[in-house]
Amino acid sequence: MSSTPTREVARRVFAREFNDATYTFKESDDERAPVYVLLPTGQRANRVFLVGTLTETEDVGEDSEYWQGRVVDPNGDTFFTYAGQYQPDAASMLRELEPPAYVAVVGKPRTYETEEGEVNVSVRPESINLVDEATRDRWVVETAERTIERIQRVGGDSTDEYVEMAREQYDEGVTGYKRMVEEALESLEAEQAEASAD
Repeated sequence: MSSTPTREVARRVFAREFNDATYTFKESDDERAPVYVLLPTGQRANRVFLVGTLTETEDVGEDSEYWQGRVVDPNGDTFFTYAGQYQPDAASMLRELEPPAYVAVVGKPRTYETEEGEVNVSVRPESINLVDEATRDRWVVETAERTIERIQRVGGDSTDEYVEMAREQYDEGVTGYKRMVEEALESLEAEQAEASAD
């Protein structure tokens, strides 16, 4: 039996919920234990999978290249991605891509506390790939389904430890995310109706 660590499942999440996921934790005291962000819908995430429109790229590094990418989901909410010398493939994609472009990003959530005490959430990409509109549309539908499943677990009488943790950590509840899912699907339908009218 091999003791190779298995890679965590990359969770599908819309930007609004991802940006609200300000609580991080480890499952053990081991230095190398993975750091998870807790999604407000009661799911731990060590990796995320997102697809959206890359609207802007910028080299924000001082001594060496450090690329920031803004990826917008169908609700108009933004994922911020940052890639530097330790993510050479992702950094070169951000350097070379011409926005706007549909991209698929797999990466690790990172949180950063500002001097004002606010927590910002971003993605450190493992990979960034150019995708087509159909791929983006499929991602929206599948992410909507996963999000609704999580919302139902939080709203139900689940005793799942991560659901419990989310109830403790986030006061807002999850009703706003239900509307977010509806808006994402509505924007997709509007786009498709517009495309078929052309």
